[in-house]
Amino acid sequence: MLKTYNELVKEHGTNYQIQTLLAAGMLYRLEKGIYSDNTGASALALLMKRHPKAVVTLESAFYYHSLTDEIPDVYSLATDKHAYLIQDHRVKQYYVDSRIFGIGVTTMERSGITFRIYDRERMLIELIRYKKKLPYDLYKEVVRNYRDIVYDLDIARLQKYITLFPKGAKIIEAIETEVF
Repeated sequence: MLKTYNELVKEHGTNYQIQTLLAAGMLYRLEKGIYSDNTGASALALLMKRHPKAVVTLESAFYYHSLTDEIPDVYSLATDKHAYLIQDHRVKQYYVDSRIFGIGVTTMERSGITFRIYDRERMLIELIRYKKKLPYDLYKEVVRNYRDIVYDLDIARLQKYITLFPKGAKIIEAIETEVF
């Protein structure tokens, strides 16, 4: 199980106790400030532990929602626009306006890792919003896959989300022409 340094201090009391566990091989330091009782952890698990408020978005979310089979080179994480810069070569950070940051956030579990991710309805909106910033072949693949699952989407939820976004009318028009 992954724990932060602060969690370990609350659990064990002092830094000395933590150092004793490290020396005894009962605890392992995986990254700065992140510890585990075993030697291995996935990059996603480490990132989610280090940045618990971040939300998986765009390329990574499309992959986890099975809308593309292209494994992203880096993890795309959305943070509030007031959040600190994530200085990690494994992360592509997207700053999102506070008013829309929490829209469509859900949790997903993969390989025993629970993480925050935007739902498919929110990701459809993000697909349209970031159309020009995504690789063209990825965009077309995701649109094609959305066409296949259009009847599985919660249309009422999608319409509710769109009303909360700036330029909602343009987004709905683009969704209707591209996907429906």
